[in-house]
Amino acid sequence: MEDRTNDMFPEEEALLPAYLRQLDTPGEAYGTLSWNRRSKCWVVKGDPSVTEMCKRLFPGSAGSRRGEARFTAHRRMVGDLCWLMMRFPLEIRAADKALWDKAVADARGAAIRKAKTAHMPQRMEPPEGSFTGTLMPFQQEGLSFLLQHDRCLLADEMGLGKTVQALAYLASTGSFPALVIPPAHLTRNWTEEAARFLRIEGRAPRIHLIKGLKPYDLPEADIYIMHYLLLRGWKETLPQLPVRAVIFDEIQELRHTGTEKYSAASLLSESCERVIGLSGTPIYNKGGEIWNVINILDFHFLGDWESFSREWCYGYGGGIVIKPDVLGAYLRREGLMLRRTKQEVLSELPPKRRLVQELDWNDKTYAMLMEPILPQIMRWKTDGTLTPSTRAMLEESISQQARQATGVAKAPYVAQFVRALLEGGEKVLLFAHHHQVMDAYKKELKAFVPGFITGRETTNAKAAAVERFMTGRTDLLCVSLRAASGLNLQRATCVVFGELDWSPAVHSQAEDRAHRIGQEDSLLCYYLVSPQGSDAVMQEALGLKVSQFVGLMGDTPATPAETAAAASQARRHVERLVKQMEERL
Repeated sequence: MEDRTNDMFPEEEALLPAYLRQLDTPGEAYGTLSWNRRSKCWVVKGDPSVTEMCKRLFPGSAGSRRGEARFTAHRRMVGDLCWLMMRFPLEIRAADKALWDKAVADARGAAIRKAKTAHMPQRMEPPEGSFTGTLMPFQQEGLSFLLQHDRCLLADEMGLGKTVQALAYLASTGSFPALVIPPAHLTRNWTEEAARFLRIEGRAPRIHLIKGLKPYDLPEADIYIMHYLLLRGWKETLPQLPVRAVIFDEIQELRHTGTEKYSAASLLSESCERVIGLSGTPIYNKGGEIWNVINILDFHFLGDWESFSREWCYGYGGGIVIKPDVLGAYLRREGLMLRRTKQEVLSELPPKRRLVQELDWNDKTYAMLMEPILPQIMRWKTDGTLTPSTRAMLEESISQQARQATGVAKAPYVAQFVRALLEGGEKVLLFAHHHQVMDAYKKELKAFVPGFITGRETTNAKAAAVERFMTGRTDLLCVSLRAASGLNLQRATCVVFGELDWSPAVHSQAEDRAHRIGQEDSLLCYYLVSPQGSDAVMQEALGLKVSQFVGLMGDTPATPAETAAAASQARRHVERLVKQMEERL
């Protein structure tokens, strides 16, 4: 073997383990080392003493053939081969020499990076001017971790800012263009967050949202965003894109192999230098699912499936991990995973956190529900005979129907968001206003057996719903915005507003159903808004802007001027609807 340490700095060579330093092992060759292109593995062929030793020391190398041992093409396995060849020198097939030299260089680079992490700052900030946000201390630690490990999983609990940490990582590495793969209902949120937090050479990033299953010529952009359902259509195209980083948000979407989506993600990951996974719940039913997830991030870091299931799980081929805590500790120790819970960083979190998150919605549903309202809007605009009281009643009716259309159009996406919270172990209060919207939640979230307090229930039914939530028989309680007074629901860890109200005080009161004496967690309040419909008008009235809070949300008593302004919101809403209608004509 050729000694390739001469092109390294002495201080870097000193960081290498002995088996990766001196690779020139003269003497009789005990066999050959070659690359199997079909199986993508290194194959040792030689004396039985050599192959038997390989299989005894590295059970994953055992194959069905006598006199042959196979090693996965992972940098850790390459290091193991280098160590083995100190004792049993192997002749490297000439056709594979360049490929082996590159594999050794990669293994050395990984070893040096790992050694250097011990000397890196535990907390880091993005470069000034490239990132507009402010990271909390634990998020600074998360950024430091990501910068130390270019292929890893950030598994913080939901609500701790994984998106912000990932964007800070892109800003710090300058890994543009980057590709972000989120679930469908979070594509708009990533668009907004990237535009808010990133700056590239003093300007906002160019963001392109990839649409459709059929590939097309993409425009130049700094950030490309596409959801998981499109991966299969772009399977052959994505690996050819010159993206420098891939972020898989909610990477548990890839916990099942054997699908075109998984295959496309695997090919994409293999073609990219930096791959980050984000998930508060990387494992659902079986601990073995983590093998699928890690395989996307770092192929065969946990060996092949047969080896993993034999050594880590109950029974060969089984997916139940015997000691999940040991596996988790191993992944953290090796720099493949970082996970913090809210309890661990509670001292850094405010008692109540409010996040405005923009979701997608169904344009066709909104248009269909708005069609019957259009004659009323035209009457409001053209009928000069309306009395002030009649006009006010018409304004209220139009505004209510438009708000309901907005709520129904985004209801499936709200349900997807809440489903992710519940699967992450959160206890959720879901607030809405209209019965039709509540009915949509009931259908979409049926599997979680939610309780309901909508004003339609009897006193006994209302009490039973509260009791089911507070005793843990359900983790989801759907509550009407104006039916929450007097309830004590401090078991909740998340409050979600699927619809908005004109009054800031209504939202504050709803939040306080959970944020009461006995609430020991940092309460997370999500305001889920759609890009169009009535939400835009209501955000303006509430002092809400996407991804930030400007208003006080009723934390102080409303002034007389604010009360008078709230009374005129229906008129302003209808004026906006008239303007939108005229723009479409």
